[in-house]
Amino acid sequence: VLRSLGIPTRVITNFNSAHDRNINLSIDKYIDISGKTLHLTEDSVWNFHVWNESWFIRRDLGSFYDGWQVLDATPQERSKGIYQCGPASTRAIKEGDVNLDYDSSFVFAAVNADYVTWIHYSNKRKERIYSDTRKIGKFISTKAVGTNSRVDVTANYKYPEVKEISFKISYSQYKNSLMDDRKILVTAV
Repeated sequence: VLRSLGIPTRVITNFNSAHDRNINLSIDKYIDISGKTLHLTEDSVWNFHVWNESWFIRRDLGSFYDGWQVLDATPQERSKGIYQCGPASTRAIKEGDVNLDYDSSFVFAAVNADYVTWIHYSNKRKERIYSDTRKIGKFISTKAVGTNSRVDVTANYKYPEVKEISFKISYSQYKNSLMDDRKILVTAV
């Protein structure tokens, strides 16, 4: 319909698409101490999900957010009381502006949520044992104009993932970092 009105529109496919039901920007998986999956959350990861993008000028949000906007014709969650999603600026999603209207937090989670595994000991105690920051939002793609080739548009939605590099630290530094729950971040240039 939007194309018939002269509005540029394209189909987008997101692989490993997160469905973040509680909008905490993570997909939480709970296991018991034996490793058995517990069904304590409605979060999920879909093999893929498809939505549309259309090119809009955003007078309501400011020119910084002009450009491609996410519109999902098959939303799975209510937004402002009805099943709708968008138009969420891809610029807002990439920049992490999740407090804007039009479901930017939901789309941000779909492409960039952390996948977190917890051991659930009791109703009062859980422990995070693993966090995968790279699993969600892979090969975000659209079809090339005039051909059947895939065009990767992942860079429109998120910055490149930080690459892990190995390095050596002393045991005492490692032990102190565990006790203080500090994270060591190394950025290679």
